[in-house]
Amino acid sequence: MSAGRILVVDDDPQIRRAMKSTLINRGYEVSDSRTGEEALDRLRSETYDLLLLDMNMPGTGGIETCRIIRSTSDIAIIMLTVNRTEKDKVEALDAGADDYVTKPFSTPELLARIRATLRRLPQAPDEAGLRQLILGGVEIDLPSRQATVRGRTSRLTAKEFDLLSYFLRHPNKTIAHRELLQAVWGPDYGDELEYLRVFVNRLRKKIEPEPSKPQFLLTDAWAGYRFHLPH
Repeated sequence: MSAGRILVVDDDPQIRRAMKSTLINRGYEVSDSRTGEEALDRLRSETYDLLLLDMNMPGTGGIETCRIIRSTSDIAIIMLTVNRTEKDKVEALDAGADDYVTKPFSTPELLARIRATLRRLPQAPDEAGLRQLILGGVEIDLPSRQATVRGRTSRLTAKEFDLLSYFLRHPNKTIAHRELLQAVWGPDYGDELEYLRVFVNRLRKKIEPEPSKPQFLLTDAWAGYRFHLPH
């Protein structure tokens, strides 16, 4: 049984070959593309679980490719780049990536990031019977992973949904940054505060009537985040 289907997108043929060989040996089904345009064509006709996307490519670069994909798909995306600054990380996450790996990376690091990106939170017992949550003018449909705000529907990516689900399991409680990162991304995470800043902002844009004045997803300065669930 396949561990999952992965599309590797990188303009360097040696990197594509190395990653493809490594991932196939770990049980993944792997295809590869050398440009963003080629990847977009593949995604129109083929289904994948995860995209490994190089940030710096000629033509349609990784950031623009990621934005285009995110406009229609919730496929898991890991961005690959030689850039190491926080600005670059935030740019990748803002574009819709679920995670970010800096080149050069080790095989164990890449495999760990793939597992973390593909992992899903187990459904809590009380969540199994909860199908819809209505918060004022916001409707969150859990089975379809959709949020409707003032008639506008937004589909949540897998990581956005897992983050929201964790908040819903702990309503009206301040959850520390490290706890959130380790619960949603995995035990190897804990210091990537930029992940939470970006993902909380992404969630606010999808579930808040006024994202700049959040009613539900609140920041508790220096402590963490809290989901205000009205009684």
